[in-house]
Amino acid sequence: MERQHMSAFALYKTLSTDLPAPPPAKKPSLQVAAKKKKKKENGVAVTKTITVKAQIKTENKKIRKKVPKCAKKEESLKRMTDEDEECVNGDGESLDALLVQLAGVNNSRERASQLFQWIISPIPAKAFFRDTWEKKPILVQRRNPNYYKGLFSTAEFDRILRQDDVQYGVNLDVTSYTNGKRETHNPPGRALPFTVWDFYESGCSLRLLNPQAFSSTVWNVLSNLQEQFGSMAGANVYLTPAGTQGFAPHYDDIEAFVVQLEGKKHWRVYNPRTEDEVLPVLSSPNFDQAEIGKPILEVVLEAGDLLYFPRGFIHQGDCLPDVHSLHITISSFQKNSWGDLLHKVVPAALEIAMEEDVEFRQGLPLDYLTYMGVQNSDKDDPRRTKFFSRIENLMKKLRNYAPIDAAVDQKARHFLHDCLPPMLTSEELASSVQGAPVRWERGKVMDPGSRITSQTRVRLIRAGCARLCSDGDTVHLYYTTDNSRVYHKEELKSFEIKPEHTDAIESLIHSYPKFVSVGSFPCDFAENKISLAELLFERGIIHTAARL
Repeated sequence: MERQHMSAFALYKTLSTDLPAPPPAKKPSLQVAAKKKKKKENGVAVTKTITVKAQIKTENKKIRKKVPKCAKKEESLKRMTDEDEECVNGDGESLDALLVQLAGVNNSRERASQLFQWIISPIPAKAFFRDTWEKKPILVQRRNPNYYKGLFSTAEFDRILRQDDVQYGVNLDVTSYTNGKRETHNPPGRALPFTVWDFYESGCSLRLLNPQAFSSTVWNVLSNLQEQFGSMAGANVYLTPAGTQGFAPHYDDIEAFVVQLEGKKHWRVYNPRTEDEVLPVLSSPNFDQAEIGKPILEVVLEAGDLLYFPRGFIHQGDCLPDVHSLHITISSFQKNSWGDLLHKVVPAALEIAMEEDVEFRQGLPLDYLTYMGVQNSDKDDPRRTKFFSRIENLMKKLRNYAPIDAAVDQKARHFLHDCLPPMLTSEELASSVQGAPVRWERGKVMDPGSRITSQTRVRLIRAGCARLCSDGDTVHLYYTTDNSRVYHKEELKSFEIKPEHTDAIESLIHSYPKFVSVGSFPCDFAENKISLAELLFERGIIHTAARL
């Protein structure tokens, strides 16, 4: 008797809860660590394996035609991929043309500005940051399904599953939201197409984390946008079956740009519930419908449309009964507030003040516990007034010891660690260490004599790829060119700078985007100038005006 096919989802439901769960993805180490588990939408996976306790309800399947499972899957994939077959590798006419055009822009910050303007067009970027950023949602409906074509596609999703090592819970989440219950259905191990598409056909949504690790186009876009935001730019890709919803209502701790790539999705956006949830520090738990009130914006996004909402705005999206949805959420500005900066400023200022000012080291009153604290807060005691006055005076004095620049550099180091490495243009590649002509050919090393001289003209490979920071008695140069496309896979890169080289590096940073001759470096000796240029070139931090 022929064995009946069991879907991946049905098979997963039969797994014993006694099976050992895979280890959770490592949570990024941050100086100000979040103390709650939360979902992040900036490409960082903080997940846990959840045993399925309830079956996805049959109403998700009623909208599907009664055809054999295999035929149904083939039809669905063919429908989603046929029209995108020519852009399997993320290449599309309009975006491809834009990226080629941007590659010719001399200044990487200007390049980032133009790319961001294209994303939110026709809204002027200046007006967006003045009137909308961190304030309210905004919708752009273009009636142009090809506007974002080439950024990502279901065909590319399928290619990634087949060609790359995509791991459940690390790179891919399988989710569902039915009858008010949000669940994650990640088996252990590699996410292979047969199982992934079976989950999808059973009504589960697919969330691809860190798509920039697999898609060169997404990498290109995000590595440019991080210079626009001065903060990490991340992304998740969401593929949702027709007639389903993958996530519960919630708010995030990032600024979100929802870019609709294929199909349609019905979105509802809600105001923050209280002042405490305006621009929140952490993402929210999942909400019930009764907790969030009525939406302030309800819309169906179609391919080519854009929806932006600030952190703290509750949102949920569900698919229409007759069409799937593919969208990418581009995100930024996680932990990038004044408060996050002050988290670094205040402890350092207090440490300095206690070292340099005896008033901060003087002892507390012997009897302060008898009139201060919550149990004494209702007392009308003049000693309390005096105590508060002393604290206020010390706080005012504390600002004189605040190491603002050092704290900003500390934030900058975290940002440089978060950054994607720059994706080089063909011209940058040819004039950088990656395109140096030295090679092995016909049994020997060819062109080994190509060297930097005092006449060689150089500049930074990107405006924000390197930063000088003081680390006590030493100065280090931190840089992004050796970063990984996978978030924090590599340690923060830096090396110590000799005192005689610091002025030259400052000059090089401030001269961008101009090329300057190595001989113009403000160093005392010609050999110092050339040795510094060779060091920076070997690390990929600078490139030359002409190929060596």
